[in-house]
Amino acid sequence: MKDFIVTGMSCAACQARVERAVGSLDGVTSCAVSLLTNSMRVEGTASAEDVVRAVEKAGYGAREKGAAAPERSSDAEEMLRDRETPVLKRRLVLSVAFLLILMYITMGHNMWGWHVPSYFDHNHLGLTLTQLLLSGAVMVINRKFFTSGFRSLISGAPNMDTLVALGSTVSFAWSTLMFFKMCGMITHGDDNMALMGIYHSELYYESAAMIPALITVGKLLESISKGKTTNALKSLIKLAPKTATLLVDGEERLVAIDDVQPGDVFAVKPGESIPVDESALTGESVPVDKSEDDRVSAATINRSGYLVCRAVKVGEDTTYSQIIRMVSDAAATKAPIARVADRASGIFVPAVIGIAFITVIGWLIAGAELGDALARGISVLVISCPCALGLATPVAVMVGNGLGARRGILIKTGEALETVGKVDAVVLDKTGTVTEGAPTVTDIITFGNAGEDELLRTAYSLEKQSEHPLAKAITESAEARGITAARTSDFQVLPGLGVRAVCDGKVLIGGNRKYIEANASANDDAIASGDALAAEGKTPIFFAEDGALIGVIAVADRIKETSRGAVDSLRKLGIKVVMLTGDNESAARYIADDAGIEDVIANVLPDQKEAAIRALQKDGRVAMVGDGINDAPALTRADVGIAIGAGTDVAIDSADIVLVRSDLSDVAASIRLGRGTLRNIRQNLFWAFFYNLICIPLAAGLFGLKLDPMIAAAAMSLSSVTVCMNALRLNLLDVGSGKHDRPLRKSTKAPRDDKKEKTPSRAIVRVGGMMCSHCEAAVAGALEALDFVGEALADHASGTVSLTLCGALDADAVKAAVEGKGYTFGGIES
Repeated sequence: MKDFIVTGMSCAACQARVERAVGSLDGVTSCAVSLLTNSMRVEGTASAEDVVRAVEKAGYGAREKGAAAPERSSDAEEMLRDRETPVLKRRLVLSVAFLLILMYITMGHNMWGWHVPSYFDHNHLGLTLTQLLLSGAVMVINRKFFTSGFRSLISGAPNMDTLVALGSTVSFAWSTLMFFKMCGMITHGDDNMALMGIYHSELYYESAAMIPALITVGKLLESISKGKTTNALKSLIKLAPKTATLLVDGEERLVAIDDVQPGDVFAVKPGESIPVDESALTGESVPVDKSEDDRVSAATINRSGYLVCRAVKVGEDTTYSQIIRMVSDAAATKAPIARVADRASGIFVPAVIGIAFITVIGWLIAGAELGDALARGISVLVISCPCALGLATPVAVMVGNGLGARRGILIKTGEALETVGKVDAVVLDKTGTVTEGAPTVTDIITFGNAGEDELLRTAYSLEKQSEHPLAKAITESAEARGITAARTSDFQVLPGLGVRAVCDGKVLIGGNRKYIEANASANDDAIASGDALAAEGKTPIFFAEDGALIGVIAVADRIKETSRGAVDSLRKLGIKVVMLTGDNESAARYIADDAGIEDVIANVLPDQKEAAIRALQKDGRVAMVGDGINDAPALTRADVGIAIGAGTDVAIDSADIVLVRSDLSDVAASIRLGRGTLRNIRQNLFWAFFYNLICIPLAAGLFGLKLDPMIAAAAMSLSSVTVCMNALRLNLLDVGSGKHDRPLRKSTKAPRDDKKEKTPSRAIVRVGGMMCSHCEAAVAGALEALDFVGEALADHASGTVSLTLCGALDADAVKAAVEGKGYTFGGIES
């Protein structure tokens, strides 16, 4: 994937032309161009040089992000720098200066008899020549419209500038032709009344000048409005410090931020912002309670005290830079709804030119004068606005992403922003998402002659090498008692089951009930003790030594304070909430009841989470919320993956949305933001299509009105501004408030299969020969390929596969699927 900065685009037709030019290259699989941020994202194997050449051949400029720029700055700054507004202001000031004189003559003198120098009294040729020169000056000042417009027309891809250039040029050319006719009439001695008739009714020099001038006004207002939509991202960039105070041999040295390298030691004085991500070495107490060895982030403010820090992440690797990149990358991608405008913009300008031509011919056939027919055709050209179509989606996406970023909701793509507003179900991982993710030991039950400390020492020796949160709880409990771990070897982790190691020649195992029952002797009383703990919402971990059960340690995790409120908010939005966990059914149900979650999928191995999401997707769009490495496949599989900001890097990289505050209530806020943005995009598209649908026939005279080209130009200028201003209304959306929450009127996504409309049922299939997780995956995959199976959860330890059915069960088909993979079919239990 490569990102580029594109220059010279003026409307949606330009955007479509660049996309077609780059998309036609060999090796390009997709190309998305943002008119708002002048950026382009290209996926595929095509080289950057080939992409740049294709853009330049299409008549525009491009460079790859990160390549040298005339003014060295960050790519985000380069992309968002407003170079257009100052140029448009200068053009407008000069245009108005000449236009005021022109309008004084055409309206002030001609219509209202305002005074002009005596030389011009009744000097129609002199006044006409003056109008020609003044309008010509305005056209030269705004020559970009004409160079861009006619170049695009010649290359076969007309754009908005083409419409402006054609309208103004035809007005100027027709008026000049009438000027020559007036000169001929003087030569042949025609009467002055005939000359006056042409002068007052056949000259359109004011239109020729007013069209580019008014469009410049519109472009200026549009540029200012577009600038406001990127204010959130610009504010983020401005917060990033530009310099750092390095400590070299005990002395302070001010250097540019680009010169800081990982490992450099630098100082942060009170009131200064931190330039890079680092770990503090020494420092006094500050309001956020940072102390020795704490990590802090770039762009945060040191309110008091003198910090000495060591750089860990610099430049593009800092957390702050990654936040900026996420927001800017979202603007470079397209929401699916944008394809509607893309398809329309590709044929819009040629269609308008054709309509203008038909309008002129039609009025001539109807008996209108050539001047009147041309005026209507020119009005059609200048009133149509492809810009509104091109801006309808990206401005709303940019404002929506900025609004989310301010709340700590980082949305990576425009597609994710649209899709999150359409989800039908939200799946929540339990540990670290619904719960605090920091479980503690609550009960220690021993069997046989083992004491509590002996059991805890065995568990500590076994679990100290595991990174599982439950293992951490056991190690912390042992360390708090001053217990030391024994040396172990041959340590193994069995995902979703437990751990195994060898200590002093003895095999130690620890894990869930399923694992213990398959690998150790456990009596009914011991199992009942574990079941009783599980019924209380605790997770029992059984431990055995050389196949003999020695005890069970219970670990519990409490739900976050915001979890129940977040679940209630999702319900009000009409979202189905499901909790997905590898924990046992009893413990999972206890946590789910506490959080207000009705649907629970428990005892799921890490590689089965993705399958569970896939099964739920058959009924609609699914968002997955998780924080761990084992959640990454499910986050990727879901229609929208949402990662908790405090989660692992793998989870964050796999997700489409990152909740920086790690607050589950932000899931509902994300959905509100997605719905609000999608609603705003639809409003923008409606206005863009409605405007053109009404105004083009009006300009053509189908409603019996004659629309002056100047009025048409003014209307076109306002259309894009209207779209931008409507997008800015998104800033008024309070995504944190559920005051207006309500379910969508109907499902936004039809079931993927009609069979899913039936009520699912369950069945247990006995399967022999499964030995490991690979066997489980093979059997589950074969069964899920059957039409009537929504989900298959295989367990090699018990030799069973739990089926979620969405149609009539076909035992013969199940048997064939199992035996087709080389395993033994042992029958079906309902």
